Formats: sequence, structure tokens, C-alpha cells
Amino acid sequence: MQIIPTSAQLFTCFILSYWATKMYLPIYIIRIDEPTGGVFFLAGEETEILINRNGLWKLL
Repeated sequence: MQIIPTSAQLFTCFILSYWATKMYLPIYIIRIDEPTGGVFFLAGEETEILINRNGLWKLL
């Protein structure tokens, strides 16, 4: 089954991408975590973020 990100996740991912590139951090990966439906975001060497289905994010 294919999991599609929610509109809240897409908006949050766009904002986080903007912040990361504004700080000159490369974005290495953006991937959906299939068991939870969250979006995993890796920017720079150690900035790992998980975006929940409701669009809220947290640093890992």
C-alpha cells in the first residue's frame, strides 16, 4: 500500500526545506516512514526531523 503525505506534512516540509537552505544546509533525504506515516527529513550532517501526520515536527 502506498502512503501519501498529508497537506499539513507537505506544507511543513516546504517550510523546513526553506529554513534548511537559508542556513546553507544540504537536504540529503526526505522519505515517508511507512509504519507511522511520518515524513523523515535529513538536512546537514545531523539534523534529523520527523513530521507527524498532523504536520507537527520534532527533532530526533
